[in-house]
Amino acid sequence: MDLNIELLPWQQEVWADTTRFKIVAAGRRTGKSRLAAWMLIVNALQADRGHVFYVAPTQGQARDIMWQTLLELGHPVINGSHINNLQIKLVNGATISLKGADRPETMRGVSLRFLVLDEYADMKPEVFEQILRPALADQEGGAMFIGTPTGRNHFYELYKYAELSDDKTYKAWHFTSYDNSFLKHSEIDLAKKSMSSYAFRQEFMASFEARGSEMFKEDWIRFEADKDPVGDYYIAIDLAGFEEVNKKRTKNTTLDETAIAVVNVSEEGWYVENIIHGRWTLDETAIKIFQVVRDYKPVSVGIEKGIAKQAVMSPLTDLQKKYGTFFRVEELTHGNKKKTDRVMWALQGRFENGYITLNKGEWNPRFLDQLFQFPDPLTHDDLVDALAYVDQLAEVVYDYEYEIDDHEILDIVAGY
Repeated sequence: MDLNIELLPWQQEVWADTTRFKIVAAGRRTGKSRLAAWMLIVNALQADRGHVFYVAPTQGQARDIMWQTLLELGHPVINGSHINNLQIKLVNGATISLKGADRPETMRGVSLRFLVLDEYADMKPEVFEQILRPALADQEGGAMFIGTPTGRNHFYELYKYAELSDDKTYKAWHFTSYDNSFLKHSEIDLAKKSMSSYAFRQEFMASFEARGSEMFKEDWIRFEADKDPVGDYYIAIDLAGFEEVNKKRTKNTTLDETAIAVVNVSEEGWYVENIIHGRWTLDETAIKIFQVVRDYKPVSVGIEKGIAKQAVMSPLTDLQKKYGTFFRVEELTHGNKKKTDRVMWALQGRFENGYITLNKGEWNPRFLDQLFQFPDPLTHDDLVDALAYVDQLAEVVYDYEYEIDDHEILDIVAGY
């Protein structure tokens, strides 16, 4: 049967991929619902038994978004349709049902071949985890999660799990409204002029924005590639735990990384040369630290106090003895401050007043994402935390004035 399936390049990429669970974060008018319709139809035609479900946050939304699209695209293979119960029967006897996540009781007791969850961010995660996931088990069915991000919630967690974990049954894609070649880019640019930067990034650029995270602003960020060092190097390290590195991750497994901040400090301020980050074993972490210290020859190296530091010191000491290169490791502490206060004290004033400059590198996107979302609880802050620890290591006198008001000294860089 000739269904005349026409897809945009980004839709073709997702369509052709054989991963069982697909997570697609896409901007408005990208074409995600049309892709969903085609996948529903084709998976239903391939089904020997069972159902295919399209689930939206409400049944009304499911009808408004998908009903007419399915009738239009699937006309050659549709045997009958029932608007009252929102079901479409195809020529092979398979059924496509449109459901609302607000009525989960209507989705129990079925065997599913395929499933689309549209605007998954607006649903309760229990709908998939407790009701729909078991329905896919007997046929080993697949699912596609699609939607435009609405902050950092369970959709964000699932997206990051698919992106970062070693679970090969999950895969994540990210597309913006610019990826729809039929949507005029000039219209998107026009919308950008009348929208807040937060709303535009979320709605058109499909960015997982944490609402209300305004501790650091984009216009404070300064770059200077490959700047000649004029001061001393300091290295601050925020360690991740080691016990879970070699274990298979689940969606509930934290994905903290070890972050090694390399910063050149002078009277001009901080120049962030590099932030090396990753999930490493204990021995791999020790090697990374040793290599960075060997390459940059810092005047001070600091590691966050705790069990992880105690663990890494043994292989790190062995490496120093083996290669005859010795250095002292300072113990970094929280200083009886909450993390938010400690990071704000160390970084906010320096960024705002231009005392921090970033080198350009592959670490930039991850660092800036963590910085702009801080202190959102669903956003990791390993790279930001490592950089903030440099404040404990670097003792340097800056050439600026102190303001004295009512006998209280105000540091205009730190803001206190």
